[in-house]
Amino acid sequence: MTGFKGRDVISIKDFSKEDILHILETSKKMESPTPTLLAGKIMATLFFEPSTRTRLSFESAMESLGGSVIGVADPATSSAKKGELLWDTIKMADAYSDVIVLRHPVEGSARLAAKSASGPVINGGDGANQHPTQTLLDLYTIMKTQGKIEGLSIAMVGDLKYGRTVHSLASALALFGCKLYFIAPESLKMPNYILSELKEKGVAYSEHEKIEEVIDKVDILYSTRIQQERFPDKEEYEKVKNVYIITPALFKNVRKNLKIMHPLPRVNEITPEVDELPYAHYFKQAANGVPVRRAIIALVLGKVE
Repeated sequence: MTGFKGRDVISIKDFSKEDILHILETSKKMESPTPTLLAGKIMATLFFEPSTRTRLSFESAMESLGGSVIGVADPATSSAKKGELLWDTIKMADAYSDVIVLRHPVEGSARLAAKSASGPVINGGDGANQHPTQTLLDLYTIMKTQGKIEGLSIAMVGDLKYGRTVHSLASALALFGCKLYFIAPESLKMPNYILSELKEKGVAYSEHEKIEEVIDKVDILYSTRIQQERFPDKEEYEKVKNVYIITPALFKNVRKNLKIMHPLPRVNEITPEVDELPYAHYFKQAANGVPVRRAIIALVLGKVE
């Protein structure tokens, strides 16, 4: 296992299976936080794309451990509006804080930020690329609901082309011998570079266009929003925006341990009636972001080992 103090969290691919399991074990301990653990530490949150759960859970995590938060939640109020380079913005935030959390629409921006900063940088999502802390909270949720990650059957449905959460999650699950089912229309299939990576690692996966083909075979159904903001062509979005709508009727012959996950926000891909089913777990999944992000912050700041 690699040491965590001062370490950047940019891509889930930067972490070994041992690293991931250590973060998950630390997250379990962080369910009951020490209110003074990060006293005197400052986190800068720089969000150049909209966010609710990621930003708020990071801020909640930091403050619940006794740290403080400074940041930008609206790019229109930052010097980026004046044309300031991201490199320069990170340099200044680095001078004002002990750790930076960045969300940015450009793929690769988090890696650039890590080169600019002397302190640790945590990627809160860079375009359609990576969202490593979401992946870690997803893995934590899977482990809590199933008692393990190893060898599970997991389906991902919806926008697999632009969905950074499923890109990161597929890469991580490749370490745990899971069987993966990818459900998407032709225009939103999982990118070939992800599929090639899975093939190289010997991961069993299959591609489908209908949820009904696999719903009775899986332990986790991971739904994603069709992301209008990622589409270069509005007409293409209109063709697929309602392609998958999950309703209670889907769950007649499913495994009792099945859990439905979703990184949120949802639009109409899961109907409100599904919330009442014992399989629905997406709101608890979102809540798991707090202990997981407590663990990540405390680890990179060297306050836990």
